[in-house]
Amino acid sequence: MPTSAPDDTERINKYLAFHLGVSRRRADELIEKKAVMVNDTIASIGARVTDADNILVHDIPLGKRPAYTYLALHKPVGYVCSRKQQGDLPTIYSLIPEKYSHLKTVGRLDADSSGLLLMSDDGDFTLEMTHPRYYKQKRYEVSLDHNLAPLHQQMISDFGIQLEDGASKLTLERMSDTSRKDWHVIMSEGRNRQIRRTFASIGYGVKRLHRTQFGAYTLASLPQGDCMIVSKA
Repeated sequence: MPTSAPDDTERINKYLAFHLGVSRRRADELIEKKAVMVNDTIASIGARVTDADNILVHDIPLGKRPAYTYLALHKPVGYVCSRKQQGDLPTIYSLIPEKYSHLKTVGRLDADSSGLLLMSDDGDFTLEMTHPRYYKQKRYEVSLDHNLAPLHQQMISDFGIQLEDGASKLTLERMSDTSRKDWHVIMSEGRNRQIRRTFASIGYGVKRLHRTQFGAYTLASLPQGDCMIVSKA
């Protein structure tokens, strides 16, 4: 269920946005136009409401709030995180039941990457999982095309690599004592293709990128291509 204020109330623009499928700005415009009534009183910007309130928009009552949905998908390589197919590449929406087709991805994995992908219709959850200020840790298994030099490992982990959109600092852990090609990569940012670009900038190609953890969620034993409903952590 959605997170609410301690007194179980919620800002009316957020409440309207969810029920009407509009932006919060559009919800505020409806309030400013006096199109929203709460318990027979014209609503005001910033008011707080609960499911128990009688809310009308253009004299039509809102239904009760359905529960938010949180979905974990084991994304295979070769699928894009968009609603429309891109060239010959299928979309991840072809992997999930039709009843979940309204869900949006919580961040993305590129077509060449696999692993844990979260989906939801809870905008606040998506923000909390993806904005850097919330510091949600993500963990990946990464295989390189050749051994990572100790100096380059230190550069990435201790100093960061300067990319065109800022410094990229990743935590690296060897996956085994016998290989310097295979690494656990831990990060809390989520810039576009950040891991691939970081290694490419110092001469390494990423052969495999597989996400196993996102915040409190882990891939566990979910089979590739399958999805399951999860609870909000």
